[in-house]
Amino acid sequence: MAQKKAFIKQLQGITFAGKTDSNHWVMMDGPEDFGGSNAGIRPKELLLLSLGGCTGADVASILQKKRVKLDGYEMNLTADATEDYPQVYTKIHIEYIFYGEGIPAKDVEKAIELSQTKYCGVTAMLKKAMEITHSYKILKSKEEKSN
Repeated sequence: MAQKKAFIKQLQGITFAGKTDSNHWVMMDGPEDFGGSNAGIRPKELLLLSLGGCTGADVASILQKKRVKLDGYEMNLTADATEDYPQVYTKIHIEYIFYGEGIPAKDVEKAIELSQTKYCGVTAMLKKAMEITHSYKILKSKEEKSN
């Protein structure tokens, strides 16, 4: 079994810097009224970015292998969280948004399905703890987004 490592260093109060085996540093922090200096992303927010980055890379790679040309690609993730502590996420929704002409819906659906059920390790871990749903849009251009 492969082992991954992370190193976290307190800088001040609840301001932390962390890095993993890839040797890239990430700043984490909290609001000033909670002992932070508001200098970095919140740790739970990193979960949303991790999920989006993981499934996003899968979908982009699968569509590229299928030779689907995209003019742009975005995702919106929304999470429902409990009001009471420990304020955990109970549901995450991923909206995939693809821009371009002639993007086949069947290819998009297959790429998302493969990411969600086979390739994205973050999805596989998080879906054991909460509901993860998704939807997608195919738009001709980014201007269409605001209409």
